[in-house]
Amino acid sequence: MGGSCDDGDVIAGNAGDAGSAGNGAVVLVVEDDPHIAELLDAYLRQEGHRPVAASDGERALGLFHERRPDLVLLDLGLPGGVDGVEVCRRLRRTSDVPVIMLTARADELDRVLGFEVGTDDYVTKPFSPRELMGRVRAVLRRTAASASGGAGSETGVHAFGGVRIDGGRREVTVDGVEVSLAAREFGLLRYLVRHAGQALSRRQILDGAWEDGWIGDERTVDVHVRQLRRKLGDDLPLATVRGHGYRLG
Repeated sequence: MGGSCDDGDVIAGNAGDAGSAGNGAVVLVVEDDPHIAELLDAYLRQEGHRPVAASDGERALGLFHERRPDLVLLDLGLPGGVDGVEVCRRLRRTSDVPVIMLTARADELDRVLGFEVGTDDYVTKPFSPRELMGRVRAVLRRTAASASGGAGSETGVHAFGGVRIDGGRREVTVDGVEVSLAAREFGLLRYLVRHAGQALSRRQILDGAWEDGWIGDERTVDVHVRQLRRKLGDDLPLATVRGHGYRLG
């Protein structure tokens, strides 16, 4: 359910301190706690974004199709029959929009489940609004760079059996059928392609695949590797290097 944010951070400074105007991204805030929803609205507006709010999963899905947001801030523990995991699962059927999951539960299983359904980042309540805004900026920056073929993106076409990776179009197909990847999954795949043939440690992947602003542990890599293998199948020659990490090719 709602949980809380870090009130100490709120007392230390108001939303006006959150940052300067940004790029005007549309951000869908899915949060059933009105206090947190209002606080996030204020911080996002101070960053120059355009937040739209939903307090349950069904309304969130409706707003998503109406507004086509650039980013979703999604509470895990929503009321009703459609929780945050189910919302993310349905979004991933048709969209690779970045999703940051918000949750009052710190259980590792919840975090792993969130990544498995396509979450790009994960923030546990109570959280610092300033830290969350930093995560928002980092995710939007990565998405913009990927869409424009900017720094760190791969624009060539690479094939591994039936798997075809088009960095310029940000498109992955298996036997000619397009496969939808979450932003982090594509970032991981792009990094592995860039370093094909090299044995990469989990720490190298964490530091290199998702660029600045990512905070996580090495087990996150395992979750996303498992997702890539499930979605792309055996044609992707992604091997586990025991006691070290992974190697593509």
